Amino acid sequence: MRHSLLKGISAQIVSAADKVDAGLPTAIAVSSLIAVGTSHGLALIFDQNQALRLCLGSTSAGGQYGAISALSINNDCSRLLCGFAKGQITMWDLASGKLLRSITDAHPPGTAILHIKFTDDPTLAVCNDSGGSVFELTFKRVMGVRTCESRCLFSGSKGEVCCIEPLHSKPELKDHPITQFSLLAMASLTKILVIGLKPSLKVWMTFPYGRMDPSSVPLLAWHFVAVHNYVNPMLAFCRGDVVHFLLVKRDESGAIHVTKQKHLHLYYDLINFTWINSRTIVLLDSVEKLHVIDRQTQEELETVEISEVQLVYNSSHFKSLATGGNVSQALALVGEKACYQSISSYGGQIFYLGTKSVYVMMLRSWRERVDHLLKQDCLTEALALAWSFHEGKAKAVVGLSGDASKRKAVVADRMVEILFHYADRALKKCPDQGKIQVMEQHFQDMVPVIVDYCLLLQRKDLLFSQVYDKLSENSVAKGVFLECLEPYILSDKLVGITPQVMKDLIVHFQDKKLMENVEALIVHMDITSLDIQQVVLMCWENRLYDAMIYVYNRGMNEFISPMEKLFRVIAPPLNAGKTLTDEQVVMGNKLLVYISCCLAGRAYPLGDIPEDLVPLVKNQVFEFLIRLHSTEAPPEEEIYPYIRTLLHFDTREFLNVLALTFEDFKNDKQAVEYQQRIVDILLKVMVENSDFTPSQVGCLFTFLARQLAKPDNTLFVNRTLFDQVLEFLCSPDDDSRHSERQQVLLELLQAGGIVQFEESRLIRMAEKAEFYQICEFMYEREHQYDKIIDCYLRDPLREEEVFNYIHNILSIPGHSAEEKQSVWQKAMDHIEELVSLKPCKAAELVATHFSEQIETVIKKLQNQVLLFKFLRSLLDPREGIHVNQELLQISPCITEQFIELLCQFSPNQVIETLQVLECYRLEETIQITQKYQLHEVTAYLLEKKGDIHGAFLIMLKRLQSKLQEITHQDEIFLNLDTKEDTSLKNVEETMVETIALCQRNSHNLNQQQREALWFPLLEAMMAPQKLSSSAAPHLHSEALKSLTMQVLNNMAAFIALPSILQRILQDPVYGKGKLGEIQGLILGMLDTFSYEQTLLETTTSLLNQDLHWSLCNLRASVTRGLNPKQDYCSICLQQYRRRQEMADEIIVFSCGHLYHSFCLQSKECTVEIEGQTRWTCYKCSSINKVGKLSENSSEVKKGRITPSQVKMSPSCHPSKGDPAVKKATSEPVLDPQQIQAFDQLCHLYRGSSRLALLTELSQKRGSESRRPFSGSQSGPAFNSVFQKENFQLQLIPPPVTED
Repeated sequence: MRHSLLKGISAQIVSAADKVDAGLPTAIAVSSLIAVGTSHGLALIFDQNQALRLCLGSTSAGGQYGAISALSINNDCSRLLCGFAKGQITMWDLASGKLLRSITDAHPPGTAILHIKFTDDPTLAVCNDSGGSVFELTFKRVMGVRTCESRCLFSGSKGEVCCIEPLHSKPELKDHPITQFSLLAMASLTKILVIGLKPSLKVWMTFPYGRMDPSSVPLLAWHFVAVHNYVNPMLAFCRGDVVHFLLVKRDESGAIHVTKQKHLHLYYDLINFTWINSRTIVLLDSVEKLHVIDRQTQEELETVEISEVQLVYNSSHFKSLATGGNVSQALALVGEKACYQSISSYGGQIFYLGTKSVYVMMLRSWRERVDHLLKQDCLTEALALAWSFHEGKAKAVVGLSGDASKRKAVVADRMVEILFHYADRALKKCPDQGKIQVMEQHFQDMVPVIVDYCLLLQRKDLLFSQVYDKLSENSVAKGVFLECLEPYILSDKLVGITPQVMKDLIVHFQDKKLMENVEALIVHMDITSLDIQQVVLMCWENRLYDAMIYVYNRGMNEFISPMEKLFRVIAPPLNAGKTLTDEQVVMGNKLLVYISCCLAGRAYPLGDIPEDLVPLVKNQVFEFLIRLHSTEAPPEEEIYPYIRTLLHFDTREFLNVLALTFEDFKNDKQAVEYQQRIVDILLKVMVENSDFTPSQVGCLFTFLARQLAKPDNTLFVNRTLFDQVLEFLCSPDDDSRHSERQQVLLELLQAGGIVQFEESRLIRMAEKAEFYQICEFMYEREHQYDKIIDCYLRDPLREEEVFNYIHNILSIPGHSAEEKQSVWQKAMDHIEELVSLKPCKAAELVATHFSEQIETVIKKLQNQVLLFKFLRSLLDPREGIHVNQELLQISPCITEQFIELLCQFSPNQVIETLQVLECYRLEETIQITQKYQLHEVTAYLLEKKGDIHGAFLIMLKRLQSKLQEITHQDEIFLNLDTKEDTSLKNVEETMVETIALCQRNSHNLNQQQREALWFPLLEAMMAPQKLSSSAAPHLHSEALKSLTMQVLNNMAAFIALPSILQRILQDPVYGKGKLGEIQGLILGMLDTFSYEQTLLETTTSLLNQDLHWSLCNLRASVTRGLNPKQDYCSICLQQYRRRQEMADEIIVFSCGHLYHSFCLQSKECTVEIEGQTRWTCYKCSSINKVGKLSENSSEVKKGRITPSQVKMSPSCHPSKGDPAVKKATSEPVLDPQQIQAFDQLCHLYRGSSRLALLTELSQKRGSESRRPFSGSQSGPAFNSVFQKENFQLQLIPPPVTED
């Protein structure tokens, strides 16, 4: 946008205010003249040169009429209509400056003119006043007298109109069929109307607004727009932040249709909408910021701040201040932001009226826009903008007309000028001093832009002549220019380059040591720009083989010479048996790919060979390959050197190339001859020579087998050759490359070579050569699946796969019962091998397929170790076989057999295994463990059986034997310094196990039975101490005393302390000595007793206090009186005293609601619990969507849902002893009102109660059956009170609440 101040008009507005008291400007109208109205009733008329032409009106008239509030100029610029703030309208002749009409009765008096508009008919105008009404004004001249007739089009009593807009058509659209209707759009505060004034008044459309801000301004604007090659008027209307577009069409029948177009969502509120052309709109938002928007794409092109204009607002006229402010609040609110009369558009220009100035805005032409960027030194942006004009993608384009080719030519010429300017600037702005990298970076930023646009404009002539000459002045710029051509050449955007530039390019890359880049460039270039001799020489010297082949092929149509050159490099080392260098391997691979491309009709390295040359090239290549000798061959050269070299280089890939070529061959005579000739040569070269590996020979015969297996095969190969190959692969001189030879033969058979052999001989030779995969392949063909098992078992590389194979045969459908039976029989024959290979897999196989034959398998397994491994895999779930143990139905005798084997081979794991085994008999198992003297296991089984005493005796016996060992050691090593051995640790471990046994079972025994367990254990621990005399103290006496103390501490939980103490004091060891010897034991026991007694007393005291306090509060809550909120029933709404029917009872709830019992019964708010009627509050239960009282009263939630406290009294106020008065009596089970009281009580705690804490502790310490307390919150879903966020430890008694 270009925005400028109209200085002449602005100066004269200020001057008029000073000199003739014109007042401030209030309205503007623009046509070929510019009219500005003032607050003192003057209209100033300016011409296009900003000269004041007329000053219409006078300040005296202004005093009578008020400020000019609206202006309108007709189409031919001959008449001016002025509307005034006090409601008058005047018409002036703009040629003479005469007052033609002064209209005072066109609309109701006392309302300001908000809008006055000429239509396309100069005798017809419309006006809109501050009462919200719209009138049509018809101007007539009868016998020299000028008159004006007024007709009301819309009454403000039906909704105030605050904006009107007649449809104006340009002179070239005067004949448009829609102009005959003289359309008028009106915007009220609630809707949009489109009416036709001619031929008769008719409403064509109404469109209500959605929900919006009441202070937002309704806006209307018409414009003719081309849609689908038809030009029709489009109405834009908006209020707030959404612009709607309505397309208005006239159909063949003469009716008008309005269709909605895509609407525009904004993020700001609008106060003005202006069309600048059919594609571009200019919006003004409520913070005086202009937004230029492309209508079709809805893209915002520019924003301009115009607060400097100091825009004039029409608020005073909307509020009708000149006539006493007699308008509605809604219209006054809209008027706060109204600026309808301050903005006027004409001929693509928009005029803005400020308090002291007039500004004009317009779109710049395309040249101005480009020049504007050039002035700001934004050359890259200027080129981008110009290119968008060239491609027709720019928005809001002005000044480009005519057809597309002419437009493009005009823009291209301007872009060329800019490019020359850009190149000059790049050279001038280059830093003269500093590092070379800085200069390179400068040109790398600028030169690619020039190349880009030259190629976009398809001006290579310009690029390689003038531009290149300019940039060549600077060596750095020249280098950057040449380097930036590379991506265009590689992407084939730049094909033809002048020979001079090409030469400079190659030299530059050679200097920079970038020869690989040169190769890539050459193969993408037009060959005519190259000096062929120079390039070939350079390529060979620098090993650019791709480029060399390309130049030979494209430049000279020569395809064989490059092959000969490459063969000369790789043939000598291959013939000498040397290892190729990496570079020679690359050359060999290139040669193979090149031959493949030539035979397939493709150019190397990219593109295609011309179609007319394809057959010729193929023939040349074949002739070359089958040559008997190379050119300039030495006398010792072997025949067919080229095929021999390729076979030695990479047999497999060379044969793949031939196979692909044979695929493409059509069955003409010459092709068949070539095929047969090559096959014969291959056989001659490979079979008659011993310097090829089995793998290479196998590749050849696999290739031949595939060719022979084709349905349209025409090749002939002697079958005896295949027999020779079989002999060669199966009976080598040495045993090397076994797996390679086997793999080669397998590929040969799979490729169709099987038909070339006698099968029985093949199997014999394969078995002899130990080719088990070959045997498997052959047996598979003959469905001899059982023999395949032998193949797997004999093959050390694949023996473990035998299990999956057997499983697949037995489980996959498609195999006959006989085949499955033979496979299973073979597996059974080899069961020992299978078990020794993988016991788990063997067990899984048996369990999955033949669970009923497990006993047969066990009988077959003679080796006890194998049987043990098999049974452990089968029965022990920890071994991880995926079989359902329940479905196996294994007899107990098998499990017991396994346990016996376990006792033999792995006695340390017996207990762990018994814990997971299920199916075994206790008596038999005990006999087995006793047989192998596994005392711990026997004790475990006896305990499981229920013989606790028997288990204890075994453990006690073990402990005593361990203690005897210690005593015995003490006697032997009494006078020696020995390290503490493991025997004491063994004693401790055995003792801990015995204690655990006693603890596990003491809960279920009486006092006498407990003593029978614990006292022998204590006796056993004290026995060694009896044997040691004071003269010869026991080596481990301190350790044994410590262990004895451990026994005593564990006993104390089950045996009464006096009994223990009495037993100790009666013991001769402690009885004889001084008290000091047993002081430690006794004091330890007393400490434990004292601690537990204190804990019990404290807990009891706390419980008693909590219980007393809780009961006091519960009693107070239950007996507290209730205070009703109202004195009437909440259902029937009658006062409870007035209703005398049936001596009805009154029911009051703790929530404050009051009811007659009869009303509550009618709403089904009662429920029977244990023979008593319980009531629920109707209002509270319906609010909380709770129907009836839950039967489980402990689950009723807190608050007003609960029936809570209910108190009843009869409505007739009977005496206290009257039986009709009901009150809840106390019961062992809490009734609903007590539950609510208890909930209130719980709320008094700021955290968890002590009762809850103790309950939690008791749940953790004891089993379910022994809980001393049962807290109200305990249950399976009870979360720990210690884990709650509001948990606090109560260190003081809870507060006493007031009633």
